[in-house]
Amino acid sequence: MSIFQTSSCQTIQINGQLMDFSRPKIMGILNVTPDSFFDGGKHNGLDEALRHTERLLSKGADIIDLGAYSSRPGAKDITAQEEMDRAIPVIEGIRSEFPDAIISVDTFRAEVARASVQAGGHIINDIGGGTLDPLMFETVAELQVPYILMHMRGTPSTMQQLTSYEDVVNDVAVHLGNAVAQLRALGVKDIILDPGYGFAKTVEQNYELLMRVDQLHYFGLPILGGISRKSMIYKKLDLKPEEVLPSTIALNTLLLERGVQLLRVHDVKEAKQLIDLFF
Repeated sequence: MSIFQTSSCQTIQINGQLMDFSRPKIMGILNVTPDSFFDGGKHNGLDEALRHTERLLSKGADIIDLGAYSSRPGAKDITAQEEMDRAIPVIEGIRSEFPDAIISVDTFRAEVARASVQAGGHIINDIGGGTLDPLMFETVAELQVPYILMHMRGTPSTMQQLTSYEDVVNDVAVHLGNAVAQLRALGVKDIILDPGYGFAKTVEQNYELLMRVDQLHYFGLPILGGISRKSMIYKKLDLKPEEVLPSTIALNTLLLERGVQLLRVHDVKEAKQLIDLFF
């Protein structure tokens, strides 16, 4: 018998297969960037990326989340072509070496989203939630792939100046609800919600959003929790990202207890053990 239960939600169709969330799923992070906050530069060659993909899958990842553009504050801006030059060979390599792997592509650019799906990607994970590229919603509707809708304000370079909310949870919910309505009107069928921990929120607001994330189940959609080794943890503890795995596990436990259905993590083995304990 499960100790926790995920909240009932829509299933997602991925590449002709249904993914249900009666048991939480794990999204393993694969950054092919030189400057991501935790693992930048470790996997930005094709061979290194494929080796890390194999590790993530062998440890229990249900989805590989490929990021070719660092969204941390102060990260170097790159062109869409540079982003595609990083991402597309890795997508093609994963499809060749691990044909059953489900690939999520972390991009806010419609052009990159289209090229990534054409190369074999299955899901678009948009940190901008459609706000950074006006063509993203219609592109996802045309591609008919699952879409991860994240809450953010501004851009990665301005977001931390845009943290004024009447009520952070209600304001995030209203923003996501309006975006869901736009996506539905365009014919997007499969949507996952991401409250956007660390994006245009103070440390305190991130914890308020974590403790009340269950309020987002109102939409009946899967919810992604992405807090792995983020600054909301290491700044609060005055530690480095590589020192906060135990705290990441603790907060992921809170997310699971609140019915979150998808954990986005750097540390797949530990996340799988956590899920195995409670489900």
